[in-house]
Amino acid sequence: MDNRSNTIAGWVLAGCVAALGLSIGSGMAFKSERPAKMGYPIEGVEETGGGGAAAEEPIAVRLAAADLAKGQASFAKCAACHTVAAGGANGIGPNLHGVMGESIATGHAGFAFSPALKAKGGTWTFEAMDAWLKSPRKFADGTKMTFAGLGNAQERANMIAWLNQEGSNLPLPAVPAAGAAPAADTPAEGAAPGNTADVANAASPAAGAPSADPAAAERAPN
Repeated sequence: MDNRSNTIAGWVLAGCVAALGLSIGSGMAFKSERPAKMGYPIEGVEETGGGGAAAEEPIAVRLAAADLAKGQASFAKCAACHTVAAGGANGIGPNLHGVMGESIATGHAGFAFSPALKAKGGTWTFEAMDAWLKSPRKFADGTKMTFAGLGNAQERANMIAWLNQEGSNLPLPAVPAAGAAPAADTPAEGAAPGNTADVANAASPAAGAPSADPAAAERAPN
């Protein structure tokens, strides 16, 4: 009996050692390395350093370097909801012909703007449109606009410059001198334009100039 018990104990011990060895070996074989960057990149969102978001250049500086062809290409992101041709029909969002310089959410008869955008007041200045395209929800909290916004500051400037030539043709703002304070009409931090559809609508031109926001992905009445 003693020999048999010793044999059984030996096999049990050997099995434990083998199991431990297999566990260690498989762990080494399938060990996964921690990626240098966690998470997944999101299109249209700019990366920022660990110290917080980098300061953006003033819209006047970015407009001076704007690429109209790139702006037109970026507008493709809005084309499902907005038209920009003179006399174009409203869709999910308002027609944006001549939107720059229009009153926010009061132009473009026939398009239902959201109350949040209507409450903004003012006109679609370069600064206001830049804030709207950056984050419709921050610009007009409560907007029905579903477009998340354009995180790339220069892309926004490109689109705004292109939109401006589509029926508005406002003179571009002067590039501020180094160290100059921001323009008085620059929206305060947190004041973002509302919904793209709203924006576009809100910025409807006075005489047949449709509304406002090119970055708006929403054309439905807000």
